[in-house]
Amino acid sequence: MDFKRINEKLEILADAAKYDVSCSSSGSNRKNSNKGLGNSNGMGICHSYTEDGRCVSLLKILLTNHCIFDCAYCVTRKSNDIKRAAFKVQEVVDLTINFYRRNYIEGLFLSSGIFKNADYTMERLIAVAKKLRQEENFNGYIHLKSIPGASDELMREAGLYADRLSVNIEIPTEKGLKLLAPEKDRKDFIKPMEKVKNEIIQYKNEKKLLKRVPIYAPAGQSTQMIVGASGETDAEIMYTSAYFYKSFNLKRVYYSGYVPISNDNRLPTIGSAVPILRENRLYQTDWLLRFYGFDVRELLNKEHPNLESDIDPKLSWALRNLDQFPIDVNKADKRMLLRVPGLGLKSVNKIIKARRYRKLNWENLKSIGASLNRAKYFIICDSTTFETKDRTSAQLKSIILSNSNSKFSATLSNQLSLFDNHNTLSA
Repeated sequence: MDFKRINEKLEILADAAKYDVSCSSSGSNRKNSNKGLGNSNGMGICHSYTEDGRCVSLLKILLTNHCIFDCAYCVTRKSNDIKRAAFKVQEVVDLTINFYRRNYIEGLFLSSGIFKNADYTMERLIAVAKKLRQEENFNGYIHLKSIPGASDELMREAGLYADRLSVNIEIPTEKGLKLLAPEKDRKDFIKPMEKVKNEIIQYKNEKKLLKRVPIYAPAGQSTQMIVGASGETDAEIMYTSAYFYKSFNLKRVYYSGYVPISNDNRLPTIGSAVPILRENRLYQTDWLLRFYGFDVRELLNKEHPNLESDIDPKLSWALRNLDQFPIDVNKADKRMLLRVPGLGLKSVNKIIKARRYRKLNWENLKSIGASLNRAKYFIICDSTTFETKDRTSAQLKSIILSNSNSKFSATLSNQLSLFDNHNTLSA
């Protein structure tokens, strides 16, 4: 093996893959029963995340950064003057096994620019996964990107070897896609997603009737969209997400803030990258839709097309709907408890269990782990004290932000004090 050449390819194709954030390795249940390599069951995958939420536990590369398309937002667009490279199928297999044996990785995230056409590229991606499973007996996590426009036959085969499949819808709106990637058709993104959804449903139905059924994409499918490249509102982004969750049973939608990579009059100017805070707010909204029972129209609509930057979307909704508060934590149903700022899933479940035995007061709620610095303005309990006192939403927002800033300043001051003490002791 020419290690110098492989290292050069790795440097180019790993760097090109960094723009794809949809690489979470959770959700799979591929057991290692044949004494092979790797295991993605339970704690077998030790995926770590960077500060902004990106998973770094997988070997994350492109098969190639050559591409037949010229999408304005993409670093691998065919008109972009960059170094090009392509791995051979066996090279990716060897890298994965060697890195795994050195404990550098727990699995593989493999995407690609598009070679000759969609099917040709998808065949090569599948070939990597097939070799790993059948020839190397690799049972670790494999995430393959579905190539838009790939045939149903190839998408079925891909799911037999990959734990998760994902096809990036790229731009949240069809109008934006036509502007920035006129060669692409939204239907080509939908087709493989529809096939994977149907195959997963079929697998689950067959498993109920038959003892042995080939496992199919056990970690499901996900997608990613680029935020801020085509001027879409947060409402447009989240309405698109809600549609894809409902229509294709997606495990996750990932939001990737646009990073300017070239001068193009259709794109934001160089230096105007999307702030990480906007990504964070979108993920918070996504969480509320999936786990807290919110409808997207409650959080974003014509009157509120964009998320507030200074407060999270749950608090924003509560301040706009003060007529629904305060609620009694000893009587309210789970749906309303989940809408209280400062109460998370764990806290709500503990409250529901604890109130079976006694009426809860402020001390009980504090010991449960509720964040009372926010929640106290929206709830009542077994106490005569109530914090709202007919304040307006603007007044409440100001108080909560002020308390949050004070808490942050106190924490920072304590950290600096500890650091100073450490330096004094060292001296």
